[in-house]
Amino acid sequence: MITRARYYEGETFAEFMARPTIKNREMWVALTHRTSIPLEISARVEALHGQWHLLVLSEDWCGDSINIVPIVAKLTESVSNMDMRILERDENLDIMDTHLTGKSRSIPIVILLNPKFQECGWWGPRPRELQKWVVEEGMKLPKAERYKEVRTFYARDHGLTTMGEIVDMLEECCVRGPITAPAASSAAS
Repeated sequence: MITRARYYEGETFAEFMARPTIKNREMWVALTHRTSIPLEISARVEALHGQWHLLVLSEDWCGDSINIVPIVAKLTESVSNMDMRILERDENLDIMDTHLTGKSRSIPIVILLNPKFQECGWWGPRPRELQKWVVEEGMKLPKAERYKEVRTFYARDHGLTTMGEIVDMLEECCVRGPITAPAASSAAS
């Protein structure tokens, strides 16, 4: 399913941003420019051995992707031992369907691959706290109000929760090793 070759078929973040027709370009650019990675987060990743790979399933129209993918990209750019590629969800349903949030093809999904391109874990589609709120409270609100609250969370959080949860996953994978079957999403649990 996920191989070294398939991973490298994905776009780098720079290639993704260079697309001539990216939806919501202004939002992607603004969030990319506003994102900064705290030194302690980069140091935690740099302290781990090996070259790590993050495979992100996303689509350019997705509001959660707009708020998360630039953070993941900046994180990988801030360290020497991790890189990232993006695959479109709708063109990679075989991967997506093994990383569902409940029964939903929610994105973005960040799949952690070890230096041998073995899957070690996955994260998504939102930080745990936000996902819990969406499932328990947010779904009771009209869509417009729900998304306003989601955007407010992202604006206040500055990506810190996302960074922390992804680095936590990476550290756990260094101890545990590769998984044999897709694990449950950290955000869905």
